[in-house]
Amino acid sequence: MPIYNAQILKIDAAEVRRYAGLRKAQNFGEKNILDVCQEALLLLEVRGAWEIYNYKNQTVASEPPFTILSNSVIKHLDGCEKVICMATTVGAAIEQEITKKFERGDYLASVLLDAAATAAVEQAADLMEKNFAAQFSKDGYKMRWRFSPGYGDWNLTEQEKFFKICGAEKIGLHLTSAMMLEPRKSVTAIIGLEKISTQKNFSIQKSCANCNKLDCSMRN
Repeated sequence: MPIYNAQILKIDAAEVRRYAGLRKAQNFGEKNILDVCQEALLLLEVRGAWEIYNYKNQTVASEPPFTILSNSVIKHLDGCEKVICMATTVGAAIEQEITKKFERGDYLASVLLDAAATAAVEQAADLMEKNFAAQFSKDGYKMRWRFSPGYGDWNLTEQEKFFKICGAEKIGLHLTSAMMLEPRKSVTAIIGLEKISTQKNFSIQKSCANCNKLDCSMRN
């Protein structure tokens, strides 16, 4: 099970603002956002793990085999002959600091740091994707974007089985009884690999339109 370690040198301030629900709050000081980005960088413990498996007829050839129960994911992976199952986290230290700020009543600082941690883990996952794209393009594969349990019609209850094949435990992740990842600022996802010579057009796009969580505050 390959382990991926990378250092995030800069957190996207615009994404922090978005995750904090401040996209339209033009009067909110940008210095507050930049300061929390710097604070977060000192707390990050970025780690990742992944495994590649053959894929056919909506089944990942892991041990034991993992059958995908999601029409959206099945459609998204149509034409792929391999999949990458990945996990990444920014660690527990930043989560502990978020909790400390909240418990002492520093609610704004807690919200901002939480948003910075969310932006950071998404950046960590993006970095893994870029690494995969460079690596597997040399072997003639085109990569689909990552798809996580709980997104669209892929039920979060499938997280338990997926968790076991993506290397999450190797980087210290755990699952709660509600199928949530711990540390919270972590991501698991599947990525399809398709031979460029057999590439087809597929209609599903990475957007809020493909997710059934209509009440999500991040929805565009």
